[in-house]
Parts: sequence; structure tokens; C-alpha cells
Amino acid sequence: MSTAQQEKELGNAAYKAKNFDEALVHYQKAIDIDPTDITFYNNMGAVYFEKKSYDEVLKWCEKAVEVGRENRADYKLIAKALLRLANAHKELGDLYKAKSFFEKSLSEHRTPVTKEALSHVEKLIKEQERVAYIDPKLAEEAKAKGNEFFSVGNFSEAVKHYSEAIKRNPDDAKLYSNRAAAYTKLMAFDYALKDCDDCLRLDPSFVKGYLRKGKVLIGMKQFSRAADAYQKALELDHQCQEAIDGYRQSLITSSSDPEETCKQAMADPEVQQILQDPAMRMILRQIQEDPAALGDHLKNPDVASKFQKLIESGVLSFK
Repeated sequence: MSTAQQEKELGNAAYKAKNFDEALVHYQKAIDIDPTDITFYNNMGAVYFEKKSYDEVLKWCEKAVEVGRENRADYKLIAKALLRLANAHKELGDLYKAKSFFEKSLSEHRTPVTKEALSHVEKLIKEQERVAYIDPKLAEEAKAKGNEFFSVGNFSEAVKHYSEAIKRNPDDAKLYSNRAAAYTKLMAFDYALKDCDDCLRLDPSFVKGYLRKGKVLIGMKQFSRAADAYQKALELDHQCQEAIDGYRQSLITSSSDPEETCKQAMADPEVQQILQDPAMRMILRQIQEDPAALGDHLKNPDVASKFQKLIESGVLSFK
């Protein structure tokens, strides 16, 4: 073993013992003896990383890459130096440089660890950019433009500006309600329903959010769910005429055509889930054979609630 390698081994032992200053002394001696070995520079970078001296990490790992390329070092060793450069930049808060060096490391040698690190830093950059984009004042300006287009019936353009407003202020529940209204006009009910749910997640006491949701669900012909939405609006505002009218409309429409009601109910995810429940299917078969068994099953609150849902939706009826 050469003298340089002996110094490296002494440095490794000190490093493992977390005696970092001693490790630096031995690695420096190894470099003085053989300045062409990339490993010694990489090891210096590793010690400074443990000491959280990230500027020193950059200095030694940049030198490692330089020495490695000059002496045709193994690409895995160059990738290792680039990876440590990436992690140092990340610790210093420069995510864009970190991303660049993770990519450079992968171009030399692809490892799962580096790929995962790159993916993580890309997510951090995306979140950083999202937060940096937030500006409530600009959100209000975008909302005002959306309102203008909505008022003249240009709903697709209104959606565009409401979307911009949401990016600028993603915690404003009313913006989702506004976009839901525009989506409803465009009959894009799935998008409208998601916006209603996001609106109510941010502000569960926002009456208009439930009114919008009820209207969307009527458009989707999910009358039982629409009635539930209007009922929640009425719990918040007993005098809300729009909620009263919507609740009444939901009930009347759902009962006007039993066959159509049943057909619509079968498209209701909640009804589907109940009917696909093995326990409920067994109970339904049992009461079909023995109607008297129903009373026992209704003693279970969960089963009683599911029966009520099936009755309200028109799937189940008793004469």
C-alpha cells in the first residue's frame, strides 16, 4: 500500500470515529503525496459536508471533478463528486443549482439514490415557485376580470381568469365557488363539483358553496346528493330561499319518475358502494326471503342509514 493510501486509510478511520479535523489532516497529506487521485478530494468534501461547511464542500468537490477529468477517473467517482455538489447547493438553499448538479451526476452514473434526490428537489422547486406566485392583490385583479367575462356570458374566458386568481391565492374559498359557477354554465359538472368541494374544504360555513354544489348535482341528476347539499345550506341559513327552492326541486324531481330516479340513483357512487357491500347484499337477499328480518337489521345504525339512503334514492321501496 502506498504512503498516500495509508494516509487515506488513517483519514477513513478518523472519519468513522467522527474525528473530522484529524481526518482532514490525513486526507490533505494524501493529496500532497498524490494530487492526481480524485478519491482524496471527494473524501475532503465528505468531511466538510459532515461539518456543515458547505462552501468548503463546493471547493473540494469542484476540484475533485477537475482532477478526475484530467486523470480519466472512473465516471462513478466523478458522479459521486457531482452528487455531493448537488447536496451542498441544496443545503445552501440554491435548489436550481442543486437540480443541475443532480442531473450532471446522473449523466455520469445513474443510481436510484440520485434519481430520488433529483425528484425530491424538483418537487421542492415546484412548491417554491407555487408559493412565490401567490399574490392576493393580483388574485383580486384576476377575479375581477373573471367576473367581467362571466357577466357577458364568456364562461370559458371567465374560467381562465378565475384559475389565475386561484393560483395567486389558493386559500380563498370564494374563488373556487366562482370558477364552479363558470364550469356549471359550461356544463363541465365534474370540474364544477371538485371546485365546490375545494371551496367547502377551505370554508365549511360558506353557504353559497353548498348552493353551488346543489345546483351542480342537479345538473348531474344526482338529486339525493343535491338535496343533502341544500339541506346543509339550510342548516347554516334557515331563511335562505335559494336553498329552500333547491331542496324542494331536488325532492320533486327525484320522485317525479320512479324509473328514471332509480336509474339515476344507480349512478350515484354512494348507492353503488352500498349495493356492492357483500354484507348489505346478503341482508337484502335475506329480507327478500323473510321480510320480518328487516326489523332486526334496522337495529344496527349503520345498516339503517344505508337502508335510508336506498329508500331516498328510489332504489328500495316498501309497500
